[in-house]
Amino acid sequence: MPTASHHRASRDGYRPIQVSIEFFPPKTDEMEKVLWSSIERLAPLQPKFVSVTYGAGGSTRERTHNTVARMIKETSLKPAAHLTCVDATREEIDEVVQSYWDAGVRHIVALRGDPQDGVGTAYRPHPGGYARTSDLVAGIKRIGDFKVSVSAYPEKHPEAATLDADIDALKAKVDAGADQAITQFFFENDVYLRYVDKVRAAGIEIPIIPGILPVQNFKQSANFARRTGASVPYWLAARFEGLDNDVDTRRLIAAAVAAEQVLDLVDEGVNDFHFYSMNRSDLVYAICHLLGLRAQAPKVAAAKAA
Repeated sequence: MPTASHHRASRDGYRPIQVSIEFFPPKTDEMEKVLWSSIERLAPLQPKFVSVTYGAGGSTRERTHNTVARMIKETSLKPAAHLTCVDATREEIDEVVQSYWDAGVRHIVALRGDPQDGVGTAYRPHPGGYARTSDLVAGIKRIGDFKVSVSAYPEKHPEAATLDADIDALKAKVDAGADQAITQFFFENDVYLRYVDKVRAAGIEIPIIPGILPVQNFKQSANFARRTGASVPYWLAARFEGLDNDVDTRRLIAAAVAAEQVLDLVDEGVNDFHFYSMNRSDLVYAICHLLGLRAQAPKVAAAKAA
C-alpha cells in the first residue's frame, strides 16, 4: 500500500498533513497511566493540537482542567479544552473559560453537550446558562482571544430535523466566531465529502476537519455510532465478523480499515485529520506513520516528583 507521501507527491503543490488527537480525562489511577503513556507515545509526532473532553459536573470539569494544565506544564503540546453548556450558569462557565486562559490555554472546543438525562432525551438549557453552542462561542470570544472549534455532523445531529437545519446551526456558530469545525466520526468517506460540499454551498468557509474513529473494538464502536447518529456500513461489520475473541487479528483489520479511510481522504485532497484516540496510542500512531508523519525529538518532560 502506498503511503500518503506517495499520494501527495502526485498532486499540484505540497500541503503537509496535520493531525490533532482527542483524549478524555482519566477517572482512575490506572487510566491516568494509560493516558500519559499514550501522550508520551504520540507527542513526538507533534500534533497540531490535542483536545481533552469535558462532561457536566464538577469532578469531570476538574479532571479536564487538571489534564490540560499538566499538558501545558510538562509537554510542548498545544491543548484544546472541551467546554459544554450543560448544567451550569453563564457565570460558572465564564469562570472556567477565564481559568483556562489563566492556565495558558488558547484553544477551546465549544459544545452544547449531551442532554442531562442521556442521549435520546430532550435537552434542557440551564435557566441561567448558555442556551446554544453559538451563545457559548460568543461568550468565549468575549472573554479572550481563543481559537474556538465547534462540532459538525455529516449525517446531521441526532436531534436536528434535517441536515439543512443542522447546517444552519453550524452557520450560527460560525457567525458567533467559530474558527473551525471538527466532524462527528463517519465510516463512509462519501458522507463527509458530500457534507463539505453542502456546507460550502451554504457559504460556510471555515475548515471542516474530518473526525476519524479508529475501530479498536467493533461492537463498542457500533454502539457508540448508534448513540451519535453515525451509520455503520455493512462492509465494516463484515470485516470484523468472527473476530470477537481474536484480538490480534482484530488489531490488524482495524489498522487496515483506518489506513484505507485516511489514505482515500488524502487522495480527495484532505490534509487535516482529527483522531478520536480513546486514550490508546498504537493504532493512531500507525495511521499517522502511514500519513507520512515521523517522530521528532521527545516532547514530554519527566513528571515531577509528587
